[in-house]
Amino acid sequence: MTIRRALIAVADKSGLAELAAGLARHKVELISTGGTAAALRQAGAAVREVAEVTGVPEMLGGRVKTLHPRIHGGILARREVAEDLAALRAEGIAPIDLVVVNLYPFEETAARGASFAECIEQIDIGGPALIRAAAKNHRHVCVVVDPRRYGEVLEEMARNGGAIGDALRRSLAAEAFRRTAAYDLAISNWFGREMDGEFPEAWSEQWRKVLDLRYGENPHQKAAWYRRDDGGAVSLADACLSGDKPLSYNNLLDVAAACECALALAPPAAVIVKHCLPCGAAERAGILEAFEAALEGDRLSSFGGVLALNSPFTVALARRLCQGDLFFEVIWAPASEAGAIEILRRDARWGKNCRVVIGGAAQHEHKSPRRWEIRSVLGGLLLQDPDVPHAARADFKVASRRAPSESEWRDLLFAWRVIPFARSNAIALAKGCALAGIGAGQPSRVDAVQIACRKAGERARGAALASDAFFPFPDGVEEAAKAGVTAVIHPGGSLRDAEVLAAAERAGLAVVLTGERHFKH
Repeated sequence: MTIRRALIAVADKSGLAELAAGLARHKVELISTGGTAAALRQAGAAVREVAEVTGVPEMLGGRVKTLHPRIHGGILARREVAEDLAALRAEGIAPIDLVVVNLYPFEETAARGASFAECIEQIDIGGPALIRAAAKNHRHVCVVVDPRRYGEVLEEMARNGGAIGDALRRSLAAEAFRRTAAYDLAISNWFGREMDGEFPEAWSEQWRKVLDLRYGENPHQKAAWYRRDDGGAVSLADACLSGDKPLSYNNLLDVAAACECALALAPPAAVIVKHCLPCGAAERAGILEAFEAALEGDRLSSFGGVLALNSPFTVALARRLCQGDLFFEVIWAPASEAGAIEILRRDARWGKNCRVVIGGAAQHEHKSPRRWEIRSVLGGLLLQDPDVPHAARADFKVASRRAPSESEWRDLLFAWRVIPFARSNAIALAKGCALAGIGAGQPSRVDAVQIACRKAGERARGAALASDAFFPFPDGVEEAAKAGVTAVIHPGGSLRDAEVLAAAERAGLAVVLTGERHFKH
């Protein structure tokens, strides 16, 4: 289809001057609405106002501009249907071959907390109608909704003497339908929250594929990676991957778990995750020291895990990783020192297997990038607020006669920041602001205590223990005391809290109650 006539009506004016100049080279007639027409003229383009084409001025404060048969007839007419062309000739309507439209910024307006009335005014009516009409008739009309694709359209026209081929028109039409769908979903979700509160009666989101994965958790499972299509959420898809091997399904799960845990700690900190479970974590004065301390948490399990840092990946750490028999499937960091990644890539052992993920979630303070956590269940979804700790030391209650020492407090708070990232029943032991042992995913809390203490070994002596939920019986704190733990932090709330506290007091443990549970089912 050769482009002879174009309708342009855009809220986002980026790239508009370049588009107009490119269309002018092919002598394309431009039709436009008020604000866009003014911008085109300022760029030196000749343009006809929509009102001139329709014979009807813009009305209702600009609410009605393009909703007219002389516009939609020119877009929807099928060029191979004689009756359609005859109808255009009878009404003196010229076909429109290119529709360039992007929509009022409703999503941005709602995201900044604008008033109900202001959000309503940012609901575009004519724009989606134009986009859908052009996309429906994409065999004869090209529709462009994203300024980032202007160059692609102009290059196609330059190659084909002003024409746009079927493949590109179909691709642009698919993108156009995705855009109007996402726009309508954003409006529906916003309106639902305004009417129904946090969890609306109906809720939908659009997701865009990042890439197909080789397989899922196991080789017989097909899988793909998607991200939210609104572009506003923090996403690993925005990170930069260095390495020849692509990330797998399980890699992505581990990287996400490691990244979120690392961002919950005070920088500089390092976290090592294996099968979505933190097996090492530490805060130190430098990232190399944090890594060494995290590695000591469980050196055996760390091999083949994921290493996450909440400070830049350094040359010194890269050199350290090239020593001995260390290996991590993936390394994540918010940034990297110049030359650090190259050190790994040049290493004979790391070279082919080196995968370093930089960015995608660079904040140091743990603020969940997700509005909701979403999990699938048979035939449905479960939505909940992310588990971001709200309580702080000032909100906690020292339940025991002996208050924790300052060093015990530091370890208790460190363990409490790590525990939300372990599957329940979960127990974390910390010593010197480093993870000493962890027990997780156990049906019995005392089993989790025993595993954590066994993992910690001698490091359990003088360690602080965090439990994601209350102790239902005294046996958990009794086992911890036998291993040498000196302080315990847990939510409280058990019917046997008094018995649990009495057992702790007999063993000389300091006990802190948070009143806040961090169960991860």
